[in-house]
Amino acid sequence: MQYSGITDVFFDLDHTLWDFDRNSGLAFQRVFQKHKIELPLADFLKVYEPINLQYWKKYREDRVSKEELRRGRLTETFATFKLKFPLETIDSLAHCYIEELPVDNHLFMGAIEILEYLSPKYKLHIITNGFEEVQHLKLKNSGIKQYFNTVTTSEETGLKKPHPVIFETALTKAAVNSKSSIMIGDSFEADILGAKNAGMHTLFFNYRKENVSIASFAINELSEIKNHL
Repeated sequence: MQYSGITDVFFDLDHTLWDFDRNSGLAFQRVFQKHKIELPLADFLKVYEPINLQYWKKYREDRVSKEELRRGRLTETFATFKLKFPLETIDSLAHCYIEELPVDNHLFMGAIEILEYLSPKYKLHIITNGFEEVQHLKLKNSGIKQYFNTVTTSEETGLKKPHPVIFETALTKAAVNSKSSIMIGDSFEADILGAKNAGMHTLFFNYRKENVSIASFAINELSEIKNHL
């Protein structure tokens, strides 16, 4: 299906354009080396990645703070391997990880090509639940900042996707109405349901091949956006 009447395209950043898992793994590799953590990285990441997603869900729902997210995802993962570190060490690891995260900036396959395709036809924007201090660095360091007219973060608005206010704030910044806008993201709950509730069109980037109960237009590769826009 080709959407008509769309003027503005809103993207999520992490797990949609910016390859979070790949970049995160490289960041942890350096963090482990600096702190001499004796644990196979592949084993750690296999446990950490689902725990991290759970903590981000709790963070979206205001059940944990930013600090609790950063501490809890590490503490819980290490506990699986029967490892326990002092809080000072956990905080040092968490801080080092945040510093290292924007260093590598691998994008999903086809990200640059689809931005080049869309940018002459639409105004492009970012709506992200990521932290203010790193999201702008990711956009700059990955070389895609110039494609976007506006960037709206959850820290800026004080509310996280799927709360309608973050979408409404982004629409206001972009000076566009919801009916002329489409949201593209990988989180069905945060990006798709949140945008739908704000009156926006949606396109679900379902690269994890999730089964979702509510009908929605979906793509498995970024290049498939061309089939809709």
